Amino acid sequence: MLNVCPQCGFHWYVSARQRIDQLFDPGTFEEWDGQLLPTDPLGFSDKKPYAKRIISEQKRTGLSDAALTGTGMIRARRVACGVTDSSFIMGSMGSVVGERLARLVERATSESLPLIIISASGGGARMHEGILSLMQMAKVSAALARYSEAGGLFISVLTNPTMGGVAASFASLGDLVFAEPRALIGFAGPRTIKATIRVELPPGFQTSEFLLEHGFVDRIIDRKDLKSEIARAIDYCGG
Repeated sequence: MLNVCPQCGFHWYVSARQRIDQLFDPGTFEEWDGQLLPTDPLGFSDKKPYAKRIISEQKRTGLSDAALTGTGMIRARRVACGVTDSSFIMGSMGSVVGERLARLVERATSESLPLIIISASGGGARMHEGILSLMQMAKVSAALARYSEAGGLFISVLTNPTMGGVAASFASLGDLVFAEPRALIGFAGPRTIKATIRVELPPGFQTSEFLLEHGFVDRIIDRKDLKSEIARAIDYCGG
C-alpha cells in the first residue's frame, strides 16, 4: 500500500487518492471543489488539442485535474489538505489546480484549520494555459500569506518530483517543510541546468538529502512515518 521498496527504501509513485488513504483516518476525508473542471481557454494544440488531452488524462487517471483537495482527520486532528498528482500532465499547475489550492487555503483560514499540501509536480505552470496558468503561483502564494497572517500552520510535504513553478511558489512556503527520501526537488532539472551552464553539479544535487543539508527542507520523513509526524507537528505547534 505504501509502495516503498522493503530492501532499499526507495519511495515509488503513489496516486493522490492513495496518498489520501495513507494519510487520513478511514472514512473521514471529504473532497472540496471537485466540481471545478478544466477548460481550454486558449484553444491550445501541440501533438493534439488540449481539450482532447484533458479528456484522455481524466480517463487514464480517474482524476478531473492534477490536484485533489478537501478536509479530514489525521489521528483525530482535523486538517485541510491538498495533494497534487504527477500522473495528470505531470502534476502541472493549471487554472483549476490553482483555484482549488487557493480555495483550500482560504477555507483553512476561515475555519482555522492546519493546512497540509503534498506536492508531486514535475510540470510547473501548465503551458497549455499560458499566463492563466502562471498567475496561479502568485494567487496561491498570496492566499498563503493571508493564512500566515491569520496564524495558521502550513506543513508542506515535498515528494518525487517537486519541480518548476510549484517548487518556486507554494511548495517552498511551509512553516514546516518535510520531504520524502531521495525526492527530486528544484526548479529546472539537473540535466537542464548542466546543459545550460555546462558545469559539473554537486553529487546528489536537487535531492531531498542535498536540500536538507543546505537548509531548504526541515526534515526527511519516510512515508510510513508521515501520518504520525504530521500529527506530532500539529500538536507541537498548536495547530
